[in-house]
Amino acid sequence: MLKLQAINKIFNEATADEKIALDHINLELKAGDFVTVIGSNGAGKSTMLNMISGALTPDFGEIIIDNKDVTRLPEFKRSQLIGRVFQDPMAGTAPTMTIEENLAIAFSRNKKRSLKSGVDKQRKEFFLQSLETLHLNLENRLNAKVGLLSGGERQALSLLMATFTKPSILLLDEHTAALDPSRAELISNLTKQLVEKDQLTTLMVTHNMQQALDLGNRLIMMDKGQIILEVGEEEKKDLTIAKLMEEFQRIRGEKLTSDRTLLSV
Repeated sequence: MLKLQAINKIFNEATADEKIALDHINLELKAGDFVTVIGSNGAGKSTMLNMISGALTPDFGEIIIDNKDVTRLPEFKRSQLIGRVFQDPMAGTAPTMTIEENLAIAFSRNKKRSLKSGVDKQRKEFFLQSLETLHLNLENRLNAKVGLLSGGERQALSLLMATFTKPSILLLDEHTAALDPSRAELISNLTKQLVEKDQLTTLMVTHNMQQALDLGNRLIMMDKGQIILEVGEEEKKDLTIAKLMEEFQRIRGEKLTSDRTLLSV
């Protein structure tokens, strides 16, 4: 469902500020895989997601989504295959539009445009049923402006919108990091529920090691633009935070020192 082959990206090449963001990244996700991605600041996690979404173009390498080579496909065309939720709860929705209008836009993302009404009776019923699964009472606020929702409510709505069309690949970019612990737990549980319901192929970046262990069937660790560790389904079941940190030290010969990562333990 997703294949990254020898992906390389260098920023500010041949200058004093040169930075190798991705260094020959190879990664493959089968249909239904849920892979969590951890690593310290600057490891290349978000750059990898931006590469998959089309926000960035690799210097060389190939990106395959659902057997389609999308390496040079523009971001707006690639979005028909991808659902994405960002760290900022404000990034995935239109605040001046209503909940219903936001849902209608998301619902039509991979469909041909027409002159028909944006929301008919059948579609409205679908929206209501979908919102009920969030258990946030949003089904009774269809005409409320999204800008009036709390951060947790907006992130839940963003997650629902990203999964509406059953995308080929779902990208979650630290989508609980900006929320308080109770809302973060709610969004984590909702993520698990939505991904399992539709067996969505998912790639989730997180700084929270425990979240990375609790969610998904596979795990990868990144450092300095490289994937330095891949953990399969069976091995992941017995994995602990302590073992992860030991593995980092074994591979890199030094302790994991990212304050943000350690504070999320």
